[in-house]
Amino acid sequence: MIQTNRKGEWYEIVLPSSWKDYALEELLRNVWGAPRKLIHQLRMDKAIYINGKLPDWTVRLTPGAKLQLKLFEEEEFDVVPEFYDIGVLFEDDHLLILNKPAGMPVHPNTAGQKNTLANAAAFHLQVNGEYRKVRHIHRLDQDTTGAVLFAKTAIAGAILDKMLEDRMIKRTYIALAEGILKNKKGILDKPIGRDRHHATRRRVSSTGQKAVTRFMVIKSMKSDNLTLVQCSLETGRTHQIRVHFSDIGHPLAGDVLYGGSSRFNRQALHALKLELPHPFTREKIVCHAPFLDNPPIFRDIDPFTF
Repeated sequence: MIQTNRKGEWYEIVLPSSWKDYALEELLRNVWGAPRKLIHQLRMDKAIYINGKLPDWTVRLTPGAKLQLKLFEEEEFDVVPEFYDIGVLFEDDHLLILNKPAGMPVHPNTAGQKNTLANAAAFHLQVNGEYRKVRHIHRLDQDTTGAVLFAKTAIAGAILDKMLEDRMIKRTYIALAEGILKNKKGILDKPIGRDRHHATRRRVSSTGQKAVTRFMVIKSMKSDNLTLVQCSLETGRTHQIRVHFSDIGHPLAGDVLYGGSSRFNRQALHALKLELPHPFTREKIVCHAPFLDNPPIFRDIDPFTF
């Protein structure tokens, strides 16, 4: 694990031997995935030092040296902080993982919009004396519950964006599909695009974006004519799990938009587990999101066993 230490607004990293072949510019751009604009801003603001001195950005890094970054300056909130009794699954100086309830969008779509998870995240930061922009790394549909990852700083956000692109962040979902699935596991690899006949719906389309969902049957519930499935995403298309299961003739229970029954007041889909290496220390983080529905949709299931 990489050794780190926070000192006020500064974050100190003891350079590991695995970075010895990189210059500072290469570390930020190629390893961390920081955009050019952010790297330029760090240079102009003199917000990076090595062993207390302004660095030569072209010289290879020395293992054991101390990289110091000014990460924790106050920022203006870009959303309105609003109280909501939200479940915190994990938090440190760089990350915040929240358990999103049903009926709540992840972020505002218009200026000043409230009642989103981002508003709740901003309020949580504010009451803890942290004034930062709220940066969501991925999204969930409004009526999907479960774990959502936020970054507290721009550089953490850039690293996490690259990790998501490189499939280093693993997201595990649980769902109830209509009917009894014959195959106990499988890969749904069909592109997804917009449905030109409906404003919000998506559909499997040969001209759509690549979409891959892996699934495994957990339990066949014959008395309810439902199948409990565990899903993981290799891509992150809008409504991906919902579209893929609808396409194979097993829409999610409660998902009326995609042909499911109305037995639940929302689609039976929950982001159960989030796994990722920490963006700086590379320590493994594993979060399980408890179920929030009352009355419950997922009965007699312990989310911490997955």
